[in-house]
Amino acid sequence: MLYSMTGYGKSAIKLSDKSYIIEIITLNSNSLYLNFKVVSDLRSKEIELRKIIAAQLIRGKVDLYFQEDKSTGLSANLNFNLIENYYQQLTRFAHDKNISTGDLLPAILRFQDVNKAELAELNEADFTALFNAIETALNGVNKFRQDEGGQLEKDLRERINIIQQHKLALLSFEEIRVKKIKEKLQQELNNHVPSEAIDKHRFEEELIYYLEKMDINEEKVRLESHCNYFIETIREPQFEKGKKLGFIAQEIGREINTIGSKSNDGDMQKIVVQMKDELEKIKEQVLNIL
Repeated sequence: MLYSMTGYGKSAIKLSDKSYIIEIITLNSNSLYLNFKVVSDLRSKEIELRKIIAAQLIRGKVDLYFQEDKSTGLSANLNFNLIENYYQQLTRFAHDKNISTGDLLPAILRFQDVNKAELAELNEADFTALFNAIETALNGVNKFRQDEGGQLEKDLRERINIIQQHKLALLSFEEIRVKKIKEKLQQELNNHVPSEAIDKHRFEEELIYYLEKMDINEEKVRLESHCNYFIETIREPQFEKGKKLGFIAQEIGREINTIGSKSNDGDMQKIVVQMKDELEKIKEQVLNIL
C-alpha cells in the first residue's frame, strides 16, 4: 500500500476555561519540515511535539496550527496607554494628510499588541489531553494519506501497464524495421558502388554488425524487469517507498530513451513518445508518495 504525503487532520479539545482547535496539514517534501503555529502556552512542549509528529508522519512539509477558541476563557486586557499613543500619532498624521479618522479606533483595536489575552497556565493533565488530541489529528492525517495513496497506487499501476503494452506494440514493427534498414543500406550502396564491385558476404557481415548495434531486445528485457520491480515495490510492506519508486522510474526512463535512440523508425518513435508521456506522469505522482 502507498501513502501520499498530502494529508489533513483536525481535532478539538476543551480544557477547563480553554478551547483549542488543532489542525495538521501536510504536503510533499524531500525531507521532514515542521512548521508550528502555536499559542505561547505550548512553546515549552515544542520539542516533544516535534518528536511525536516526526515519528508518525516521517516525511513531508507539515504545518501544525493550534488555534485557540477565544470565545471562552479569556478576559480582555487592553493596553489603554498604547491605544492612546497610537490614536494621537495617527490622528496627527491623518490631519496632516487630510485623511478621515472615522475608522481609526476600530483599526487600532485590531493591533495585536494592544489587545492581549490573559490565560491561565496549563498543567500536566492539560498537556496530556492536548497530546491525545494531537494524536487524533495525526490519525486523521494518516487516514487521508492512506486514502489518497490508494488512488495514487491505482493510477501508477495503470500507467505501468500502459508502458508494458506499448513495449509489446514495438514487436509488430521490429521485423519491418530490419527489412527497411536492409533495403535502405542496399539502395545507398547501389547508388554509390557498381553492383559487380559489391562483396555480398562482406555486406551481410556489416549489415549484421549494424543491426546488432540497433537491437533493442536487451533494453526491452530490462524495461520489463524495471516495470515488474516497480509493481513489486508498491506491494512491499514498508511504509516509505516514494524515493525508491523514484529511482526505479529513472531506470525505466533510461531504457525507454535507449530504445528511442536505437529504433530508427517513425512508427516506433511514436510509441516511444507515448511511453515517455506515461513515464512523466508517473514521475509527477511519485513525487507525492511518502
